[in-house]
Amino acid sequence: MRLEVVVIPVSDVDRAKRFYGDLGWRLDADFATSGEFRVVQFTPPGSNCSIIFGKGITSAVPASAQGLQLAVSDIVAAHAGFVAHGVDVSEIFHDVGGVFHHADTGGRVVGPDPQRRSYSSFASFSDPDGNGWMLQEVTTRLPGRVDANLTTFTSSVELVSALGRAAAAHGEHEKLTGEHDVNWPDWYAQYMVAEQAGKPLPV
Repeated sequence: MRLEVVVIPVSDVDRAKRFYGDLGWRLDADFATSGEFRVVQFTPPGSNCSIIFGKGITSAVPASAQGLQLAVSDIVAAHAGFVAHGVDVSEIFHDVGGVFHHADTGGRVVGPDPQRRSYSSFASFSDPDGNGWMLQEVTTRLPGRVDANLTTFTSSVELVSALGRAAAAHGEHEKLTGEHDVNWPDWYAQYMVAEQAGKPLPV
């Protein structure tokens, strides 16, 4: 099972279409079967999940969609990109408790997480209707968060981080065996797949 679509309630479909299009999100569909029914779909770059808004597709009130989460590999670069697109985005922040962010603006501490831990740095913005979005920096996925039969990396930063961990583990592996492993690409691959799937790591 995969989360495929999130429905966003909007009051002005064309205004919302301009906003999300100006962000550089891919327009997948815009069709109407009558003056009372219209569906517009966008997909953020690199996302497997899309958003849909339109007319006659939800009874939810505009601005009621809050806490929509966008994972980014570099919060500073992502923040700069939203600013460049003219979005009124908050300052980058981390939570006072050091975990997930509090509701609304409570518990925000200005600046990225001091250790730049994965999942711990945020920024927020809203669309023209007030639907609230959150950017969250994710550089290293926690084990078990990825399908055991599927290994994916959403950015070069995430891939480099995984390769670094595999290289360090492979160095320890060679110390244990006392041999230079010429087949290290296979070992790296097994390690990275196991790490993402939350399976026992090779030693």
